[in-house]
Amino acid sequence: MKRSRFSEEQIIGILKEQEAGAATADLCRRHGISQPTFYKWKAKYGGLDVSEARRLKALEDENARLKKLLAESMLNEAALRDLLGKMYGPPRPCKGLGRMDGNSLRKCIRPLASGLLLQPGHDEIGSCVPK
Repeated sequence: MKRSRFSEEQIIGILKEQEAGAATADLCRRHGISQPTFYKWKAKYGGLDVSEARRLKALEDENARLKKLLAESMLNEAALRDLLGKMYGPPRPCKGLGRMDGNSLRKCIRPLASGLLLQPGHDEIGSCVPK
């Protein structure tokens, strides 16, 4: 996206000029902007003060950063799921385990150095119990 030549303070100043009674066409010609650009600014910054515009910009930047982090984490999760699927094959359901006791539970959970992990395809321990 092309960066604006105008800062938020300048944009709000231009909008205040129009609110004070200046004609929109003259204002656009004087500042070298098109009327659609002026009306986009008015939709975005209309009624804001300079401090509110700065806060809006900071929130937009933070939102973009968080969206990027979320997309990266979702991509990592998908890659890990794909890798686990290749390593362990498709998920297999537990069959004929009967009631959930210690032996049945050990069949559904494989120990790891970092803790316990359910076998691929088991979202929770209760998924191993036949219904």
